[in-house]
Parts: sequence; structure tokens; C-alpha cells
Amino acid sequence: MFGRFSLATLGLVVGSILTVIGGIAYGTGNATLNLAGFFYGVPLVLGGLALKAAELKPVTYSKPTSPEAFALRPTATSIQTQIRNDVTRYRYGQDAHLDSSLKALGLSPSEDEQPLLVGIREEVINGAYGLVLEFDSPAVSFDLWQQKQEKMTKFFGPSIEIQLSQPISEKVELALITQPLIQNSIIDQ
Repeated sequence: MFGRFSLATLGLVVGSILTVIGGIAYGTGNATLNLAGFFYGVPLVLGGLALKAAELKPVTYSKPTSPEAFALRPTATSIQTQIRNDVTRYRYGQDAHLDSSLKALGLSPSEDEQPLLVGIREEVINGAYGLVLEFDSPAVSFDLWQQKQEKMTKFFGPSIEIQLSQPISEKVELALITQPLIQNSIIDQ
């Protein structure tokens, strides 16, 4: 709920309003409003500034979700849903979206060379729900991405197929496609 809007901006706006009210109250001699305005307003402004410095903005959808893809959204795995929810909200204290996942996969040699998630989209791929993550990857080659494909399949969990593509140089698209669980059935003879 709180990730859909910027807590930093909220803190700055509310803190600024309270601080201005406190300043006006100080000028008019209203001690109660003066005290409340400064004691609540200034810390909120400082907290808002601190959050703004550590704020990571949500990734935007590169194209609108089609009705067909939206209808398949309930079939998404918990990992796909978690990724979609995490990258489309404000985050605090992170350098980039999915930075720890990229490090765990061996796709982030350093902070400066780390691929950056720049967009997402939801698609129907081979009749299944697909979440496509779009990365700027100038320092990590597409060959390295392909070498890590099996590791990605294990990392993102069961029931997900990984497809990689490189639409243009230095861009990589990672598609997480829902796959049905293969269940073992016992046939009574």
C-alpha cells in the first residue's frame, strides 16, 4: 500500500506545511501551534529529505498490459507476482531494482557494471503468462546472461521457464514464463 506513492514526498510536503504553520504561529504569538509546527514539521522535513536521498523510483510498464495477459495474471507464480509488485513500487535503501538477485546470479560484477532494470511488461507467451524484465546491460554481455540461464531457472523457482533475448545492443530482456507443474499420477491397476 505505501509503496505506490513516495513516502519521501509525503514527509516533505506534510513537514513543510507544519513548519510553515509553526513559523506563522511564531510570528503571531500562538505558542501552541508554534511548538507543534516546529517539533513535528522540522523532523518530518529532515526525514523526507533522508528518504528522498535513498529513494528508488518504481519501474514503469514499457507497454500497457493486454486484456489477455491480465486475464492470465492469476496463473502467475508467487515469484512473478512478488517481482512485479516489488519493482513497481518505491523502494528505499537499495541501489537498483533486483540488485541482490543479480549479484546472486553472478550478473553484477560491481555496482558500476550492474545491469539496470528499466522497464517491465506482461505478455502472453506460448499461451502462458509471461513477465518480461527489460534491462540496460552495457557492461554484462549477452553471452554471460545466456551462460547463467540454467542458474536463473533454478533461482526463480519451479514452474518458471526463462527466455532471454537481446532486442538491441546493450539491452537484455528476461522473460519469466509460467509453466504448469508436472504432477506424478499413480494409476491403479
